[in-house]
Amino acid sequence: MSAMDAMLDSGHLRGFLRRLTILSAAGMFLDGFDLTVIAVALPLLVKQWHIGAAMTGLVAASAVIGMLVGSLVLGHLTDRLGRRAMYLFDLIFFVVFAVLTALSQNVWELLIFRFLLGIGIGADYPISSTLLSEFSPPKTRGRFLTLLSVIWFVGSVAAYLVGSALLPLGAQGWRWMLVIGAAIAVVVILFRSSIPESPRWLVHQGRDTEASAVLTHLSGQSIALPEQPSQSSPWLQLFSKTLWKSTVFVCGFWFAYDVAYYGISIYTPTILKPFIEGSQSGADFGAAIISLVGVAGAVLGVILVDRWGRRPLILVGFGGLTTALVILSLTHDPAFSVLLILFSAAILFGNFSGILDFVYATELFPTGLRAGASGLGTAVSRVGAILSIVVFPSLVKSWGLQHALWLFAGAGLLGFLISLLMAPETKGRSLEAITPIPVAIGSLQPESERL
Repeated sequence: MSAMDAMLDSGHLRGFLRRLTILSAAGMFLDGFDLTVIAVALPLLVKQWHIGAAMTGLVAASAVIGMLVGSLVLGHLTDRLGRRAMYLFDLIFFVVFAVLTALSQNVWELLIFRFLLGIGIGADYPISSTLLSEFSPPKTRGRFLTLLSVIWFVGSVAAYLVGSALLPLGAQGWRWMLVIGAAIAVVVILFRSSIPESPRWLVHQGRDTEASAVLTHLSGQSIALPEQPSQSSPWLQLFSKTLWKSTVFVCGFWFAYDVAYYGISIYTPTILKPFIEGSQSGADFGAAIISLVGVAGAVLGVILVDRWGRRPLILVGFGGLTTALVILSLTHDPAFSVLLILFSAAILFGNFSGILDFVYATELFPTGLRAGASGLGTAVSRVGAILSIVVFPSLVKSWGLQHALWLFAGAGLLGFLISLLMAPETKGRSLEAITPIPVAIGSLQPESERL
């Protein structure tokens, strides 16, 4: 264990780490809220603007397409420009375009602003998870990182509940659904301004004096750092001989999970509505129940991630997700209760895998590539989400709901096979011990230990 990790384990940064976790999780809450609330808003928009099936799919996918761009580009810039600057910028971007989305006057404005909003949402994935991972102690790093995913699901549930509560406002209710996230983000930005730069990133840049100052300020101990030259980490190194397997694994399992999760979550109210006599409020309530069960699965995953380890959790997760979806796909004309139970089971188990997105994406790569790798994984996963969101309605129209659900079951099976063949175990190991490219941060030590 490096001296940095020993200091984190000692509890000197416990208060700061709680604050960082809360502020990073707040970004995830906003991401989950804004990506999911469109599921409640869509029926209102379709009715108000007479949107066709193809355009409905584009509206649903527009923010996710923006996430692809934001995570890939701004994730890479986070490795180049630093964690702290991007940690603030992405939420400012979020606020501006969340407000403009709520003020949209036609479907094309809505598409453009949702796309730009998605850029800010996508950027927060690699930024928040990378910054948190670089401050977290090895023994509990999995718990802190998976908490981000749990709060994402809480935001998703909140979107259904808030959206349902605003339905009585009528045709303009969807605008209030979309602007609430912007108001929360303004508060989060103010508190995020107090978060310092990651010492690991500073050392990687050869800025040892600044890294020492950050550590001294946070820990209350005088920290001396040996001078280190800045290190170059070209983005294409993600596909080098030492890293390509990690890159393929993270992109592959994240892609598979998002095909299943986003298709189910975005269209849950639409899927449930015909089975509950066309009641929109009943369908939204059912979707909220499924999301709540998903949160329970994510919380259980948080409890198990540093006990079971990453590999058992991801295999059980994809295995349970696939099993539930196969049963559902084989069930002809299921009752509403059966749909509710099987979708809930699928999301519960699926979230065992889903909460590991940030964990593996930040643990398997060195400091100079960590945010870029997480951004790439996020971008590839958005391809899966877009595929699911855009293609699923057409499959339902052509094949019927029962056969269309095989898309999600197949994605679950793909994730299981990728994980079975490639998932490593990283439980309890320092970041420097996991990553195949050594970094200098392991030489950190208090002055008292260097005498």
